[in-house]
Amino acid sequence: MKLSNYYIPTLKEAPKDADTLSAKLMIRAGLIRKLASGLYEWLPLGLRVLKKVENIVREEMDRAGACEVWLPVVQPKELWEESGRWKYYGKELLRFADRKEADFCLAPTAEEVMTDLVRKDTSSYKQLPFCLYQFGTKFRDEIRPRFGVMRAREFYMKDAYSFAATDEDASAWYQKMYDAYQRIFTRCGFEFKAVEADTGSIGGNFSHEFMVLADTGEDAIANCPACGYAANTEKAEVLPPEAITINASDLKPMMLKDTPGAYTVEDVAKMLQVSPEKLIKLLLFTADGKPVVALMRGDHELNEFKLKALLKCTELEKASEELYMKVTGSSVGFAGPQGLKEKNPGLQIFADYNVQNIMNGVCGGNEKDKHMINVTPMRDISVDRYADLKIASPGDKCARCGKEFTFTRGIEAGHVFKLGTKYSQAMHATFLDEKQMAKPFIMGCYGIGISRVVAAAIEQSHDESGIIWPAPLAPFDVALVAIDYDTNSEVKKYADEICATLEAKGLSVLLDDRDERPGVKFKDMDLIGLPHRLVISTRTVKDRQCEYKKRSEKEAIRWDLSEAVVKLLDVVRK
Repeated sequence: MKLSNYYIPTLKEAPKDADTLSAKLMIRAGLIRKLASGLYEWLPLGLRVLKKVENIVREEMDRAGACEVWLPVVQPKELWEESGRWKYYGKELLRFADRKEADFCLAPTAEEVMTDLVRKDTSSYKQLPFCLYQFGTKFRDEIRPRFGVMRAREFYMKDAYSFAATDEDASAWYQKMYDAYQRIFTRCGFEFKAVEADTGSIGGNFSHEFMVLADTGEDAIANCPACGYAANTEKAEVLPPEAITINASDLKPMMLKDTPGAYTVEDVAKMLQVSPEKLIKLLLFTADGKPVVALMRGDHELNEFKLKALLKCTELEKASEELYMKVTGSSVGFAGPQGLKEKNPGLQIFADYNVQNIMNGVCGGNEKDKHMINVTPMRDISVDRYADLKIASPGDKCARCGKEFTFTRGIEAGHVFKLGTKYSQAMHATFLDEKQMAKPFIMGCYGIGISRVVAAAIEQSHDESGIIWPAPLAPFDVALVAIDYDTNSEVKKYADEICATLEAKGLSVLLDDRDERPGVKFKDMDLIGLPHRLVISTRTVKDRQCEYKKRSEKEAIRWDLSEAVVKLLDVVRK
């Protein structure tokens, strides 16, 4: 393919609103263009990479025994009402009415449609188990789209769903998909890790995220170097601290202190000259509409996923300022847990394990500009239950073996879920078992963000000059740079011959035949990031040589032109 005939509009600078390295490089290298907030156009070079990812995924899904289907992106309201998610999914679900005033949505996912498809034609356990998958556009109306195509409103993904009659068959399909994902991300050339994860809005009872490791990744991963346990920090189970012995003689009486304008942990700690770990943060939520309190140590962050799982609620929302005033008598930042149960009969208070070891600590005074000092939770606060409620952080230990976590960062590129009967039961999707009893399908769900994978590859592999594609995902195998292509017949002859021979051997070649300065060509090719570069110029042809450089390496080497094809085929196919 001659570059003079190919549409690659490269840029020297990325737009100011490109907020991640991958977004900047994808725009500069001419892979994508932004149409509107969270909406991107895929240009020829980017589309080639997207299709390479899609082909790898399709081959491994087929190898695992799944069958491909194609489902509509427009879905009727009735299916979402059956599952109970029409209202629950919130404003991310883009709803609209057609000309007949029938309500529809743009698919953010496909559980409802896939369950409906299967329940129509699957009636017996003898037809089970099986797995269906599709590639398609999804739309989630994110309140703040960011990170380029990694957190876009419209994106391209593969989603698959398994249907089984028994837990054993459901687990077998989960393992098949887990193994298929291992092969997919290995074939993509990634350094990655499968970690335990929260199931989020999809639901279900067990899941793994496949994280592409990158220093710029949006997610933190807790790793146990001893037992191999790994989870994102929202899911990671933290070993509770050893309980301290509290002697009554060491306890001081509670006292109110004036703390004008100090409502953050940092401000209060500085004003009262105490460490943040002595502070007790009160966080008020509504769980399925009822107020509930969570207490955290001042230097720790609450993991809302853990709290939601502990409460077993459907919806968990942060309380309004008005609810803080109603429950505590004070605004956010000055609210404290002491005496709340007497004021609010039935109110539940939960606290992280670390809170129970605080002695003579500090919390809100339930009055404006006041905090209570010398608070000891085991004496002064009526806690319904202590539990692991924190986001894992440095210094925490693995709940399974007690060894300290190490932390890395990653980008979620795939997710596998055990859904159980969440959707089949709600939508009355059943089959007849051996005893002719109606049973709901046991389901699994398996997604890969195809467009996210492209961005993740760039986040993991790049340098100051641009992208460094892993060979399996590169839009072209070889960059053939011809200097003086239009003015030196020898350069043109060798460039055309080598390009034709390589393409005949099955390699894809991008021939830079443009009338540009060498520096411009080299910068563009480094930016685009093709794995191998071959340069033919007036200077090299004079010596019957060419210049080879691997994109990931600094130095170039000289090859004889007569050996260039053989040597290039050898390095590409290694």
